[in-house]
Amino acid sequence: MIISTSIILILVALLVGFYMAWNIGANDVANSMSTAVGAKAITLKQAVVIAAVLEAAGAILVGSSVADTVKKGVIDPQVFGPSLFILGSLSAILAASIWVTISTWKEMPISTTHSIIGSLIGFGIISGSMGLVPGGVGVVGWGKVGHIALGWVISPFMAALIAYIVFRIIVRLMFENERPDEAARKRSPIFLGATIFLVVISFLLKTPFGKSLGVADNVPMALGIALLAAIASSYLGYIFLILPAIAKAKDTDGDYARVEIVFRRLQIITSCYVAFAHGANDVANAIGPVAGVIQASQGTMEAKVAIPLYLLLIGAAGIAIGVFTWGYKVMKTVGFKITELTNTRGFSVDFGAATTVLLASKMGLPVSTTHAVVGAVMGVGLARGIGAVDFGVLKKIVISWAITLPIAALTAIGIFLLLWAVIPIPFI
Repeated sequence: MIISTSIILILVALLVGFYMAWNIGANDVANSMSTAVGAKAITLKQAVVIAAVLEAAGAILVGSSVADTVKKGVIDPQVFGPSLFILGSLSAILAASIWVTISTWKEMPISTTHSIIGSLIGFGIISGSMGLVPGGVGVVGWGKVGHIALGWVISPFMAALIAYIVFRIIVRLMFENERPDEAARKRSPIFLGATIFLVVISFLLKTPFGKSLGVADNVPMALGIALLAAIASSYLGYIFLILPAIAKAKDTDGDYARVEIVFRRLQIITSCYVAFAHGANDVANAIGPVAGVIQASQGTMEAKVAIPLYLLLIGAAGIAIGVFTWGYKVMKTVGFKITELTNTRGFSVDFGAATTVLLASKMGLPVSTTHAVVGAVMGVGLARGIGAVDFGVLKKIVISWAITLPIAALTAIGIFLLLWAVIPIPFI
């Protein structure tokens, strides 16, 4: 039996999509669990298990039923013929995956989204340069690329500022109080309520879940629901989390240690939220282009494509396996190497990063969760003084961010030229 070229490439796309999902689990898991590990709220093994479960759950339960075939409008898929688009998509996602694998091996946190964007730019440049599409290299939406680049600058600094402010508020309200443990008992419910407010509002506004409830575009109603949830969680959290945590504290623990014990519970909540949300949002990085390939094999080209359940399951499995196998690598860098983390500092990092991503996404600014988390860690470190931050590690991380786009683009160009040389066009 002769198997058509398009069927073979669909099978290859499924494998490459799984590989990309594996990379997302291996590298991006540091976004959610690294601070909890660094602050010793949970162990590294516990973090790997929790992250694998929650990332997969987020991908399956809340992962969008519709995803971009290409990210952020960098290129218009309708400009390309189906055969050309399939080759380009495979080149892009494989190139992005290779760069993420190398970065994870070097224990560097990078943005998988930006890796894909860089590889798509490479595909656009080579296809335009070869005259395969009208408009030459103008097929790349350079204005959109500039808009995306703006997010690279905004997200780490915004997250650093928010994390810095949150940690300084904790210091002022609790650590500088005459009775830090008593201040934590009274005031930590406020921080718990603020966290739950952030979690609820992020799942209601402009999301499929919010649409199912009829509040996705109703800001006042969404804010009201989030506020009620925050008040209820503050009360329940005070009874079932905060008071038991203080009661279990040993007499030998100092007042400062009791504050950290309280925030250990809060930090676990924020880390779990980030893991779940990350699985829901970033699974599309792996399976969106794959769904686009399947769509193109049927002769249709759209910027958005429906995501079948089996693709969500493939993406979720890839993310979970990535967490289990290499998830510890980048987690060690973010959790331990930039600055020393405690539970109050880790909570501030999670709160700053999650707030940044939420605000930016609602304002239409493309930001990287990875950049936000690293920026927030830096902000908390600077709150303790400039000497508390290892700028040598930060320099390496920033360099890896800067070279992500060109390396991913060049790799995509090389892979595309190889595929172009061995696969006849058109095959659809």
